[in-house]
Amino acid sequence: MPDKLWFDDIPVLALMPNDQAVAKLRAMGEAEAAAALEAQPASKAPREYAPLAARAWPFGKPRAWQHTAHAFGHIAPARPGGDRLPIHAVGDIRPETRLRNSRVKLTLITLRAADYPGAGRHHILFDFYARNQVPGGSEDLHFNLTCDVQEGERAAVLNLPVFVGLNVGGEGLVLKCRTVNVHNEDDRKLLEFLKGDAFKAGLQLAAAAQPAIVPLSHMAMGLTESLLKRNQNVGVQDIQLGLDFATLPGGARLAQGTYLAVQIPETLRTVWDWSQWVYAPHNGLVVGRDDPEQLIPYNYLAVGVSQYQGD
Repeated sequence: MPDKLWFDDIPVLALMPNDQAVAKLRAMGEAEAAAALEAQPASKAPREYAPLAARAWPFGKPRAWQHTAHAFGHIAPARPGGDRLPIHAVGDIRPETRLRNSRVKLTLITLRAADYPGAGRHHILFDFYARNQVPGGSEDLHFNLTCDVQEGERAAVLNLPVFVGLNVGGEGLVLKCRTVNVHNEDDRKLLEFLKGDAFKAGLQLAAAAQPAIVPLSHMAMGLTESLLKRNQNVGVQDIQLGLDFATLPGGARLAQGTYLAVQIPETLRTVWDWSQWVYAPHNGLVVGRDDPEQLIPYNYLAVGVSQYQGD
């Protein structure tokens, strides 16, 4: 695996300089947003990486994709047929210490595209990263999944395996995910192979190092990087979550359950309250605690962590 493990040199849409953001928006059919952003005074700096949300957005209603902050929540496992489930901040749950030096299964539960750039149907590419901590060393893993989702709705995916049998170290694990809105029609056709049964089974891992995993991960990352550089495709969400067994304030704990990453304005991080939201098992939606018809008005991703049940 190369030294480069993530896409730090390829910003998501919300972190792009104005000229790059304008080009991406125009290529994806967001003509009004592109024109409004283009009319803003040019930054004095040659590369302005202040989030779009922190700039002088020229129209009244903010767009969900212009934010970079995320709120992270956790839904604990529950018996089937139960009532609405509470959601807790990842720093307010107890770490599950039996997962230390064990193996887990990571799954893509769902994605909700409340507001992705472009309109209508979106084709989303996921690049998941984790470090497989095997005896005597570690393997840096990348795995791709893809799905289609209508604007304002959830993707028609449920609990797709990502890493199966991932080895957790003594300090926990790091999970990263970049979502890419693939607008280029030729690229959409190229990604059809990711819908095959082999990819729906996830990346199958062993208790020991597997030489073939390294080139496969390299190919997965290379595919995502190539698509990110195409003019009609753009990264939307960039999620990096470290889960451990400590109890330090401000940290994030590793436990079985579903982790939610909600793309919110930075200003909301001080007032976001997970107690105002619940998970409704009967329809699989995150809704308002006091108003079950209220949906989270932001893009979010849900990833499941469970103990590995294989050999």
